Formats: sequence, structure tokens, C-alpha cells
Amino acid sequence: MLFHRLLLLLGLTSSICAADFDLVIYGGTPSGLGAGITAAREGASVVVIEPTQWIGGMVTGGLTSTDVGKQETIGGFPREYFARAAALKPDTPMWYAEPGANMAAFQAMLKEAGVKVVTAQALKSVSKDGARITSLTTSDGATYHGKEFIDASYEGDLMAAAKVSYIVGRESTAQYGEPLAGYHPMPIRPRTVEVMESDCPSIGGKGPSYIHGTPVSISGLDAQRKPIYGVFPDPKLAPGSADNRTQSYNFRICVTQREDIKIPFPKPASYDATKYELLLRLIKAFPGIRFGRLFHLGKTANGKYDLNAQGLFSTDYPGANFDYPDGDAATRARIWQDHTDFIQGMLWFLCHDERVPQSLRDQANTWGLCKDEFTDNAHWPYALYVREGRRMIGDYVMTQKDLQTDIFKNDSIGMGSFLIDCHIVQRILAEDGTVRDEGSFQDTPALPYQIPYRSLTPKIAECENLLVPVCLSASHIACCSLRMEPVYMALGHASGLAAVMALKANTPVQKIDVPALQKKLLEQKAVLELATMAKMIRSAKLPGIVMSEQEAEQTGHWTGSTFGSPVDGSSLHDANSDKGEKSLTYRLKIPTSGRYEVRMSYASATNRASNVPVRIEHAGGTDTVIVNQRKAPAIDGLFVSLGTFTFSADQLAVITISNKDTDGIVGADAVQLLPVK
Repeated sequence: MLFHRLLLLLGLTSSICAADFDLVIYGGTPSGLGAGITAAREGASVVVIEPTQWIGGMVTGGLTSTDVGKQETIGGFPREYFARAAALKPDTPMWYAEPGANMAAFQAMLKEAGVKVVTAQALKSVSKDGARITSLTTSDGATYHGKEFIDASYEGDLMAAAKVSYIVGRESTAQYGEPLAGYHPMPIRPRTVEVMESDCPSIGGKGPSYIHGTPVSISGLDAQRKPIYGVFPDPKLAPGSADNRTQSYNFRICVTQREDIKIPFPKPASYDATKYELLLRLIKAFPGIRFGRLFHLGKTANGKYDLNAQGLFSTDYPGANFDYPDGDAATRARIWQDHTDFIQGMLWFLCHDERVPQSLRDQANTWGLCKDEFTDNAHWPYALYVREGRRMIGDYVMTQKDLQTDIFKNDSIGMGSFLIDCHIVQRILAEDGTVRDEGSFQDTPALPYQIPYRSLTPKIAECENLLVPVCLSASHIACCSLRMEPVYMALGHASGLAAVMALKANTPVQKIDVPALQKKLLEQKAVLELATMAKMIRSAKLPGIVMSEQEAEQTGHWTGSTFGSPVDGSSLHDANSDKGEKSLTYRLKIPTSGRYEVRMSYASATNRASNVPVRIEHAGGTDTVIVNQRKAPAIDGLFVSLGTFTFSADQLAVITISNKDTDGIVGADAVQLLPVK
């Protein structure tokens, strides 16, 4: 009763009336709430409509070990919010408040700003007049008229209903020139037993905090030579091909070992132990594997942990979400329940199935749900982790280069910095009947990068009074870094201000005064640029013809690095592995025939190879130069000259760096061609 009275006080119940607002926001995610609070502080009348029963999306719904990337890129509304949430309970670290505290912080800020919030009402229809949305109607029949609109939902439902262009799934590598894009079966990446046995670093163990990929050869077939549950036949796509599939979803679960608040993991009504055959085979492949290696346990506050997926078989549910982004309400409800049953069943399996080693069962049973969290939802998290829904296609689509090389934007309204992180898309059968992880990667860094205002706006002909801060205009690869809640909140902050500016100027959102928006954001302590970015060596400012390693053609798996002072802030290296199987090929177009000095940049170190072969294909034939990467580059401590060669304008200059027979780590950064007079 008290909780219901609080909802009434805060306006957190549904409305059945038509109403007029300056700004209508669909999606009570952290981005949507940030946009609403920001706009209301500027004097706008605001309503936030949330299709589920609960506001706050992932931040109040389970994700409490916040993925922040570089903290210095986060300011403005998200930093204000996380500071308030942390201050609600003693000894709560910044970014890592408990779900209940996160909810309380949002409720307080909404009340202070005077934002009306409607819950448990999904979008039913949208009305438009030309390129302007005039109103939306929810499932209870209520209509909300607005002058400006924001789609802050994880799925992009308002955007889609307004007939704004969007995509679901993965682009091909060719579409935007993204090396990571498209379909990618991953090789087996062996892990030592010691690493697999170690506990999660966040609770005092050793080894990397995440282990994605397939760690060992495991059969994916049953006795009838059919794929076991959760393993798909190989779709036989060429690597880099586009498809309509996206990375897996899960629930971020608040767990504890505190006996005073611990509740045993529940057994779902639809429990089916056969769904965990692959998990059982993984456990048998690594005797002694621990609970803290099957899952990532991110410490939050007061003895609570955010349980997340890691590795080949965990809380991620690959392949079970493909119909979700474009699905109707019934489809999404089915997928939501299927994820709940699957993950609860997995935890029950680890606690009780007698085929699970006793030591692992004992460890699993030391953990449980928190009885003081999600008390109105059987202590289960509120939010399904929709890592990707629809993605808008606006006039500017952010892609891989925007995270790594082309990181500066004149219309910056926020920053991102998290690595390019894609969870498993699907598990497939290799030709030999073993399992392969397809589509996951987590070792490719992104630099701190600026996010352009253009990525939040639809094409003006499609809609001129809508902003999209969550399902923004970005490729699948860009989304893999952008998709962090502090980033979404920063974009919500910018969207709230931009909507008010468009309202006051009576202009399309695409035509607001962006410098004025940037000025307002900076006044509100948003971060639009880092001081360190001014010191970066930028390929765009170097003379001659320059190509970064990110634009080169990769053979084999190269690892991203920011070691040293690389051009555009990043480079690649071969991890001193798979010698003879990795190469990087730069294909440069020559504007004018003539002689050019060829240079390459790299970071020197004592563990680098002394005999890196670099092949130069030129008009006169082919030459190979051996580079000693243990020595510092002679030109400005950055570049080494490979010699002068003649190139023709009707033929590409091709420079290939290989790790064949090398005696250490092979690094690769930019290649530069300078005309010689």
C-alpha cells in the first residue's frame, strides 16, 4: 500500500486521458529519464511513457556493476545521477549502487523536476502530420499529444512506428568498410586449466575478467549426430556477410552470499536439464572449474554482486533473441519468459544436478538472490538485457572508424570509450562436429571518441521532431561500444536539451543551433572532449597518403593496443602467436604516378620482433624489408623509412606486414607514403 501511494505521488501510474505536452518520451530507460529530467529543468512539460511496470531500464533492473569505460569521459547528467545513487547508502562506491538505491535516485530526481511518468503502457499507434509526429496512443487507449518526441526505448518502437529508417542485425564488412562487421566464426582459443579454474578478479581471483570464445574442442552433437540444445547448424555464410542476427541477451542478476538476505535460486516451472548439456561438457573439459569462472561477478555494494555472462556457456542465451527487436508484444513476452526460464534453470542445474561435480554444486549453493531487491518481482531482475534492438539509419551512421580513427566530431554532444564488446551471437557446428562461438569479440579497444549530434536525428524528410538517443544511427560494430548506460544517459541529456531548443526556436531538431547546444551542455558539466585528445597524432593531419591499421585488410586475429603513442591513438599486434598465419595488408590509392618514400609506424619494446618482414608491391615489382621493432623508429620516434619506390596511379600501392618466422611481438600502426621530388 505504501509503495502504491508513492507511485501515485510521483505520477508513476498509467493515465487513461488525452493530454498535451511539450515533450513526449517513449521509454523510461536511464536515457529517457535523463532526457525528461533535463528538459523539465528547462521549463518544458514532459511525460515519460514506459511499457513495463518499472522505470530505469537496466540500471534499476539488474545492471549495477556499471560499464563506464574511461570515467573521465562521463559528466553532466549521468555523473550527477550516479553520484546521487551512491550517496543514498554509506560506503557505496561510485557507479556501483544497489538496484533499490538506483531506483530511489531516479524517483527523487523525477519528482524534483516535475516529470510525469506513465508505466505499464506500450505503444499502440503514432499519428503524423507530414514529417512531424503529432501524438502517440498507448495500449490503454490514452493519447499523448506533443510538440517534440524522443524514442529512448531499447527496442526503437516509436522510431519504427514513425516510419524512420532502421536496421536489425549485422552489416557486412563491405557496407561501411568495418573489419569486424558481419558473420564471423571464431577459432578455438585455448585456455589453461589454471586460468579457467581461477575465480573472478572482482572477488579476489586471478586471470582476465572475461573469457569470451571457445576455450577447447567440445562436441556439439548428440548420440543421433544431431546438434545439442543451443547449437546451430553452420549457416555457410562467407565471413563478413550481413545477416539479421544480433548479440545475445541475458538478465543481469543481483546475487549475494550474505546469509541474512540470501534466497536460493528458484527452479522454473519449465525446467529442462537437457538444455544444459553443452554446459556439462564444458565443466567436464575443465575439471575443477569454479562458479566464479562460469560467470562474471561484479562487486557492487553491501555484499551484493552483479552476475553477468562470460565465456562459451553462461547467462547469455545465444540464438534465443533473434525475433525480439521486430517482434510483436506476444513474441517479446515469449522470449522474455524463455530467457527467465533458461537462466533460472541453469542456476538450478548447477546447484542440484548430480552430474555437476560436488565442489561446483557447493560453490553454486553459496550464492542466491537478494531478498531485499526486486521484492515485487519474486526478487528477479526487472529488465531483460536487450543489448541491441533496432538501429536507426540517419544521415550520419557511426561505424568502427568513428571509435578508432575518425574520433573527432565538430558537433560532439557526448563521448564514448568502452571497448568494442560483442557477446556471442550464436554457437555453430564446425565441419568436425565441434562447437564454435560465432560473432563474439572483446579484445578490440576503442579510443575515447566524440559522438555527433547527427547520430541522434532521423533524416529530416522522415521525421523532424524526433530524437533517438538509444537506438541511434550506428552500425552493429559501433553499437558494441556505444551501448553502455552512461553513454545512453549522456545522449539522453543532450536530447532533452535539444528538444527544448527545437521547441523554442520552432525548428526541426536537425536544424537547431548545435554550438548553442554544446555551450549549454558544457555549462551543465557534460564532457564533449578530453584534453589529451589535443596531443594525439592524427592521421588526417599527416602529410602524404596515410592509412591506419584499422583500414588495412587483416588475416588472422590481431589484438588492439594503445601502447606507446600510436597514430590516431591505437595500433594492432599479433600477440606473439600463430606465426606465419597473420598479416596486415594496406592497399593505398596513388593520386599521381611517381616516386614515394614508404614509411611505417610502430611502438618499439624489448619484447617486439627484430625481424618483421614488410613487403612493398610497387610499379617495378616487389621488395621485402626487414624491420627491427626493438629499435625506436628513427623519424620523430614514430616512423621508420622502408625506402623509396615508384608507384603508378593506375595501380594500388600494397604494403603487407607479416608475422612469418618472427622472434617476438609484431606491431602494426599507420603506413605513410610521401611524394619525392
